[in-house]
Amino acid sequence: MGTEIEVPPFFLCPISLQIMRDPVTISTGITYDRDNIERWIFSGQKDSCPVTKQPLTDSDLTPNHTLRRLIQSWCTLNASHGVELIPTPKPPVDKSRISRLISQATNSPHMQLKCLAELRRIASESASNRRILEFSGAVDFIAALVLSGSCSSDSYEEEVEPRKSIDEEALRVLHQLQISESNFKKVVTRENGAFIEALTRILQRRNNYESQAFALDLMNSTLHVADPSELISMKAELFIELVQILRDQISSNATKTVLKMLIHLCSRRRNRVKAVEAGGVDTVIDLLLDCSDKRICEMMLVVLDQLCGCAEGRADLLKHGAGMAVVSKKILRISHLGSEMAVRVLHNVSKYSATATVVQEMVQLGVVAKLSLLLQIDCEVKTKDKARKIIKKHARAWSNSPCAPKYLVASFQS
Repeated sequence: MGTEIEVPPFFLCPISLQIMRDPVTISTGITYDRDNIERWIFSGQKDSCPVTKQPLTDSDLTPNHTLRRLIQSWCTLNASHGVELIPTPKPPVDKSRISRLISQATNSPHMQLKCLAELRRIASESASNRRILEFSGAVDFIAALVLSGSCSSDSYEEEVEPRKSIDEEALRVLHQLQISESNFKKVVTRENGAFIEALTRILQRRNNYESQAFALDLMNSTLHVADPSELISMKAELFIELVQILRDQISSNATKTVLKMLIHLCSRRRNRVKAVEAGGVDTVIDLLLDCSDKRICEMMLVVLDQLCGCAEGRADLLKHGAGMAVVSKKILRISHLGSEMAVRVLHNVSKYSATATVVQEMVQLGVVAKLSLLLQIDCEVKTKDKARKIIKKHARAWSNSPCAPKYLVASFQS
């Protein structure tokens, strides 16, 4: 837009201070651009007018057609000056239509699938439609279908479309809505863990990677809004599925999502044993052997550090033929964070699981040489401190080993 053109102030949205493309009026009589005021009311859970601060009597948005036509006419008159033309917006879906769709789909699996398909089409049209779906009862209906776990009946015989799992179709729509955190928390907490169990059930299905991906994303969101008591009481089946998805290497995004979830879950000590029993340590070590992605390597080492915080995790690390070797190899090869996590793993082993055999294996695998190199370069102070503690604790046992740097071992002997 040319700088010489002065925009009439009543064309500007009070929130964004940009020309309104779809002006709507709220219950206080103030007009805003639809997208901005919907974000204010729905996403932010605000119940007052941004300008007057008066409470809103309802969340209805009335299109201001007169003002929109004035804005469009002004844009057309000033198009030669670089003013962008504003098309007439498509009106959002009516709440009553959503209610009718849901009421018609309460009993019949065939109608439920048909309703879900229509809801998905409506959601794909605009962000406004997605927000209206979220706050018109559709989320409760969709979440109930995810929880049901039922499938379309045998009477549904249309050959043009294969039989579908209703809970998977509902999951797809729920994922598409990208509902606000506050509403998502209501869905998660309403059924006392049933939603997490439903997502776990879908993760267990190996025949639909797309549904697995949706379930994985929603599970990740679920863990961040779930109560701490729910996180502690997660069932072993979830960890089995997460480790299996990690092992299957479906995609880089799926791997990162699973690792984020394991990091979040394993911050609780009770969950570490569940992850270890699911094969978490062996899987992470196997993947670290060939992993070249810096971020994924860092996340794997964080998970390994957490799992080695319990005796079962350290035992699995030591049982694995490449356990300590791959951890040692990652020091100074990834990043400061990667080195820190690798040294933390070795420190846990050194402090709590250092049998005579393990101590000798550490020097034979080059762990001591790598730690001595770490002390000579610029790295995090806390990482160096843990490396010193490892060497100091076992310096006497390594004093006669040809694989250990003599000057370094001697300096740490008491």
